[in-house]
Amino acid sequence: MQHILSAEQFDDEQLQQLFVDADMFRQLDQSIESRREVMTRHTGRIMLSMFYEPSTRTRFSFEIAATKLGIGVVGTENAAEFSSAAKGETIEDTVKVFNEYGVDAINMRTKEEGHADRAASVSTVAIINGGDGKGEHPTQAALDLYTIKEQTGRLENLNIVMGGDLARGRTVRSLSKLITRYPGNKITYVSTPELQIGNDIKAQLDEHTTEYEETTEMLSALREADVVYWTRLQTERALTGSDVAVGQDHFIIDKTALEVLPKQAIIMHPLPRVGEITAAVDADPRAQYFRQAGNGLYIRMAMLDSIMKQRD
Repeated sequence: MQHILSAEQFDDEQLQQLFVDADMFRQLDQSIESRREVMTRHTGRIMLSMFYEPSTRTRFSFEIAATKLGIGVVGTENAAEFSSAAKGETIEDTVKVFNEYGVDAINMRTKEEGHADRAASVSTVAIINGGDGKGEHPTQAALDLYTIKEQTGRLENLNIVMGGDLARGRTVRSLSKLITRYPGNKITYVSTPELQIGNDIKAQLDEHTTEYEETTEMLSALREADVVYWTRLQTERALTGSDVAVGQDHFIIDKTALEVLPKQAIIMHPLPRVGEITAAVDADPRAQYFRQAGNGLYIRMAMLDSIMKQRD
């Protein structure tokens, strides 16, 4: 695993190993003695954290994951303004310079789709895609899959309902790609026509014979769900006023939604939420979005551990 750029790059064996390692790191994190031992695992390694877009969970979980593994962390949360990108420097030149500084991995979030691929094309150290515009979010997809497996006990024969801003949400794109790997799954996309999932994702689903449908009827879709994956409106990605209005007025997971949702279902969200799941839902045992965020720490520890071991 030299770079982490796309959800498609993970094979079944790699995903299974990540899940096993994530379980191990969660267990080791329960006592201060084992935490101290883990912190000696990659002493002397350095991860550079370059985020050109705002981030809470991805940036902090990666930086905490690195720290727990003994990896030094250097970086910025606003690289768009506080780096030479503000002067017009290309991503390629930035990465070439960082390669000269002796770092071991560069974790980045960029505003434009494809920037992570461009960075990897000139880098001799690991590039980790922490989200590139509306393109992909592979580490999020891996932790989402881990959460589904942890909470439902399986990754096949699931009815998965994905709702919200599917046109611009990179998390649903990456997770959809991983879901195609497992047999018997069906995805129901809930959105307005303006916010539908991209045709490229539909083509991949067709290629892998993964059943899917599109609907505007949220409650009907929820009645048969095993997994509900909800997303916020991506207001930072040039939505029109009418799109914003549509997104705010429809598709809210609330007490009414809980009444029709099967008892064994789980509710997920990549966060942050901005009203599309009400706070009243948090106390329901089916709400797993905070556990999902916590899982991100251990999946990212597993990823960094794998990357660093390859550099030993």
